[in-house]
Amino acid sequence: MNNKKKLSFLIIPLPILVGGLSSFLSGNMADGTVKPPLTPPDWVFPAVWTVLYLLMGIAAYLVLKSNDYKINDGIKYFFYQLVVNFIWPIVFFRFEMYATAVVVLAILILLTIATICEFKKASKTAAWLLVPYLIWLLFALYLNIGVAVLN
Repeated sequence: MNNKKKLSFLIIPLPILVGGLSSFLSGNMADGTVKPPLTPPDWVFPAVWTVLYLLMGIAAYLVLKSNDYKINDGIKYFFYQLVVNFIWPIVFFRFEMYATAVVVLAILILLTIATICEFKKASKTAAWLLVPYLIWLLFALYLNIGVAVLN
């Protein structure tokens, strides 16, 4: 089995595993933290993130399975944004460095936009599958800025 086939087999569950590990390491929001308006109930976050991680994995799989696409910038950006996605909750929840987390999240948004642009070259469907993720990240940025300002 070549490297591309091995990678494509593992790519779908990878974001879910990375997100789960990050969540485990980051813990929960400290009691007494003031949250901005429009903050959803706590149960919404794991449900939404699970769906988004699954969509991310499917999008990467579609790119890897594309016959006319080599593993290059799109998959590299995918992995870069996945690493930053892993780091953000740890900075935000574990270390409660809210202003730093805003910067990390802004970097994640830029990497996600780059990933979408690169994925579009291989599969328009893959690019569109990342749009809900980008929208959620923008909402998370609002929430993160709100927590940083209010605390």
